[in-house]
Amino acid sequence: MFNLVSRAQAAANVALTSSIVISSVVILLTLLQLYRDNVWSLDTTSISNIKPTASIKKSFQYGSLNRNPKENAKIQFDLHTDLTPLFNWNTKQIFVYLTAEYPGKSEGSSNKVTFWDKIITDKQNAKLDLINQRGKYSVWDVEKSFRGRNATVKLEWNIQPYIGPLIFGETETTGEFQFLDSKKKPVVKSD
Repeated sequence: MFNLVSRAQAAANVALTSSIVISSVVILLTLLQLYRDNVWSLDTTSISNIKPTASIKKSFQYGSLNRNPKENAKIQFDLHTDLTPLFNWNTKQIFVYLTAEYPGKSEGSSNKVTFWDKIITDKQNAKLDLINQRGKYSVWDVEKSFRGRNATVKLEWNIQPYIGPLIFGETETTGEFQFLDSKKKPVVKSD
């Protein structure tokens, strides 16, 4: 009845149960600390001086199909933020990205694109003061053009913990701009 296999199975069950309980406690403590620090309503961000540019590209990497040129957009912006509250003892890294959301052509639809991102691996680098930062990515719309549409820019983040699920959020501050029209100069707005 009490052979070696039974004892090994009992020890494995205790170890597995203990690891599940400890992991659950770590996840719970991490979430409680983030709620205590009120990280879902960070208001230390400023997004301003957004300057959009538009170009026509013929490469497949830039959305072109059948060698037809595709309209691409990039932005240049100023960003000041303090993301140090997102770091705690269970934070491995934070993935930060600047997105622009704008209305689609069909009623009630919206499109979202990412212009810039960064991985922050320690608390000392969590304060960002970027001036005239160029977006990393040239983006194109699923439709023929997004010119003349208003876009809302947000700084979003993703906490990647050592133990537990990914935690997503965004800062409360937004900026706005209008995609360039071929006959008009850019209209820049900020909060």
